[in-house]
Amino acid sequence: MPSPTFLARTFNELGITTLLNSPRDVHILLSTRFIRMFAYGSSTLILALFFSALGHSDTAIGLFMTLTLVGDVLISLLLTLVADRLGRRRILLLGALLMVLSGMVFSMVSNYWVLLLAAVVGVISPSGNEIGPFRAVEESTLAHLTEAKTRSDIFALYVVAGTLGASGGTLVAGWMTQSVQSSGWSDIASFRLVFWLYAIIGFVKAGMTLLLSNKCEPQPEDHRPSEVEMRRTEGQQQQQQQNEQHQPFLEDEDDNDEESTSKPPPPPPKKTSWFQLSEKSKYTLLKLCGIFFFDSLASGMVPVSLIAYYISNKFDVAEGTLGTIMASAQFISSIGNIFASSVAKRIGLVRTMVFTHLPSAIFLLLLPAPSSLFMTIVLLIARSVLNSMDQAPRSAFLSAVVLPEERTAVMGIVNTVKTSSQSSGPLITGALAASKRFWIAFVIAGSLKASYDVMMLSMFRNTPLEGDRGNRSQRFQEPEGAEDDDQDGGRQRS
Repeated sequence: MPSPTFLARTFNELGITTLLNSPRDVHILLSTRFIRMFAYGSSTLILALFFSALGHSDTAIGLFMTLTLVGDVLISLLLTLVADRLGRRRILLLGALLMVLSGMVFSMVSNYWVLLLAAVVGVISPSGNEIGPFRAVEESTLAHLTEAKTRSDIFALYVVAGTLGASGGTLVAGWMTQSVQSSGWSDIASFRLVFWLYAIIGFVKAGMTLLLSNKCEPQPEDHRPSEVEMRRTEGQQQQQQQNEQHQPFLEDEDDNDEESTSKPPPPPPKKTSWFQLSEKSKYTLLKLCGIFFFDSLASGMVPVSLIAYYISNKFDVAEGTLGTIMASAQFISSIGNIFASSVAKRIGLVRTMVFTHLPSAIFLLLLPAPSSLFMTIVLLIARSVLNSMDQAPRSAFLSAVVLPEERTAVMGIVNTVKTSSQSSGPLITGALAASKRFWIAFVIAGSLKASYDVMMLSMFRNTPLEGDRGNRSQRFQEPEGAEDDDQDGGRQRS
C-alpha cells in the first residue's frame, strides 16, 4: 500500500479528514459556534467601554459583570439539565432567540438595571467566552455524533471555530465603531450599532439551528448499563457457566429448555435521569469542579473585556487599534488550537491541557509589567498562543470520563460551576481598578491558573479514558471480542 501523501498526513493531523467525513450536523454546529462567538467578540470589546460612556464607575462595571454571570449560572444550569428531556435543538433555538432579545435591549436602553436584566435573561458575554447553555449542549451533541478516537479532532476544530469567530467579531467591532465615530456618531451610538449586529447574528443562528436533524437528540443506544449492572451481569454469566459445567448430560430438548429458562434476561437500558449520576462520575465531577474553581475565578478576574479596558486606559488606545490588537491575539490563539488535537494524540489529553496552559498563566501574570504598549502586546500574543489549547482536550476528557447518558448534565454542571466561580472575578477586579491597583488582578489570576494546572496534572494524569483498550479499570465496556482481537494482533505482530 502506498504511503499517504504529505497533504493527506497534514489533513489527518489537523483533523480536516475527520471533519470532511463527519455528518452534516457537525458542520452546522461548528458554523453556529463561529457566528455566535463572532457576536460575543464584537460585544465583549466594547462592553466595558459602553458602560463607561454611560457614566458608570469601574466598580459598577465589575458589579454588572459579576451579576450577569450569577444570573447566567441559574439560566445555564436549568436549561442544560433539562436539555436531553426537552430536546437539545429546542434549547439551542431558545438560546439564539435570547441573544436576539438581549441585543435589541442593549441597542435601545440605557438604564443600568434594565441592561442587567437583559444580560441575565438574554445572553450577553462579559468575558468573551461561552455563557448560557450553548457549549454544554453542543459538546454533548458532538460527543455522540463522533467516535472516541476522532472526538479530539472535532473538539479542537470546535474551539478553533470559536476563537476565529471571536477574532473576527472583535476586529469588525473595533473598526466599525471607530469609523462611525469619525463620521460624527457619538461613542454610545457607535456602541449601540454593535449590539444591533449582535441581535441580527442571533436571528441567523436561530435559522441555522432549525437545520439540525433528529440525530442531535439523545438516541436509545446512548443509554448503557451502569457499572453495577455490568458487574452483576458478568457475575450471573460466570455463575451460569459454572452451573453448566457441573450439570449432568440431559436430552437435547431438556437442555435447550433449561438453557432458555435459566439464562438471565439482558439488563434493560439504564435511563439515567438528569439528577442521577453513577458513583464514579460523582467522585470525578467533585474533583473536577474543585480545581476548575481556581481556573475560572482567574478567568473571571481578567476577561477579554477587562483586558481591553485595561490596555485602553493604560495606553490611551483608539477603538480600531484596540480591536486589531485583541483580534490578533484571538487569531493567534486559533492557530495554536489547530495543533491541540495533534499534540493530545502524542502526549495525552491531560498533559496537553497542563503543558500548554501553564506557560500561558505565567505570561498572564507578567502582563501588567511592561511600560510600553509593544511589550504588552508581545506578552498578550505569547499568552494567546497557548491559552486556549487546553479547551479541546478538556472537552474530550470530560466526555470520556463519564457515561454517555450523563454527558449533557455533567458538562452543564461543570460549566455552571465555572461560571459561578467566574462571577466574583469582575467584582474583585473592579474594586482593584477603582483603587488604582488593576495590575494586582493579573498577578492573582496568573497564580490561580498555575495552581490549577499543577492540581490537574497530579489528580488526573493516569485517569483511564473511553477507548483506552487493555486497561481493566476503564469506565466503559469493551466491545465484544476486542480483547481477543488485540491478542491475535499481538501474536501476528510478534
